[in-house]
Amino acid sequence: MKPSRKVTTIAAALLAICLFSTIVLLHNADRTHPQASLEEALYVPSPKVVKRLSLGYDGLLADIYWTRVVQYFGGKRHAGSARYDLLAPLLEITTTLDPHLLVAYEFGGNFLAPSPPEGAGEPQEAIELAEAGIRNNPNEWRLYYNLGFVYYAELKDYSKAAEAFQRGSKIPNAHPFLKILAATMAQRGGDVQTARMMWTTTYETIPDKMIRANAVAHLRALQVDEEVGALQSLVSQYELANGKPPQSFEDLVRANLLRGIPVDPLGLPYVLTKDGRVEVSDPDRLPFIKLGKPLGYVPPPLSKTLPPN
Repeated sequence: MKPSRKVTTIAAALLAICLFSTIVLLHNADRTHPQASLEEALYVPSPKVVKRLSLGYDGLLADIYWTRVVQYFGGKRHAGSARYDLLAPLLEITTTLDPHLLVAYEFGGNFLAPSPPEGAGEPQEAIELAEAGIRNNPNEWRLYYNLGFVYYAELKDYSKAAEAFQRGSKIPNAHPFLKILAATMAQRGGDVQTARMMWTTTYETIPDKMIRANAVAHLRALQVDEEVGALQSLVSQYELANGKPPQSFEDLVRANLLRGIPVDPLGLPYVLTKDGRVEVSDPDRLPFIKLGKPLGYVPPPLSKTLPPN
């Protein structure tokens, strides 16, 4: 048999085996998990296996898997899922293929840590990812910042957050603000001013546009929560004095409780419902707010709500 024909025969045989294996795999997945997606059915569970199969193209395959991570998270987020079973494993594969792919550690932590619907609700997995990133990239101070942020924002473990910031502050060329954050965590922990400082630091120190947009969204949310809380107090004050809730903000202006119609960080007027609830005009453009959401409001996919940089 000629060499070229032998190669063709072997390639055809391998293709047939792959097709047969795929059919069996999909059949078993459909039988055992009828709602499983094609992406989940074809998931390879071992990072080491994927690395061996990369044939030296680790970086290229890492980029492909990182794209899968984003697609997987975005799809689950869009569907309103509370389960992201493959998110951490896909991130492990991605960072095993390319241990220096910093975006996977930074965004991966943002995907994993927050509670649904903003994230997977897996802060411990985010911590393990950040620690892996630090082991592989010990001089990247932003990874220490990300680690401290998970402890701060999701676990409310301010001592661990302070420790992470302190570790990062010792890295050459680390942002000097890490020392301030470490001290702040030890002193004040979870107050609003600390949260504002954290997100401001994120915006000012991380050049990635999506991460900066996420920081802007959180800063706006903090402002909304403060303003809505203050406005609700004025509504209660008016109701106590008049025996009924105000029907509009004009009532509060006439009662000298407001100087004018209040607007949110987007410049849109707040809404006062007939039963005295203060709401934002466009909640889709203000993700992460805790106060001011209309009753029964369902948020859209997060990717459609982040403000531009």
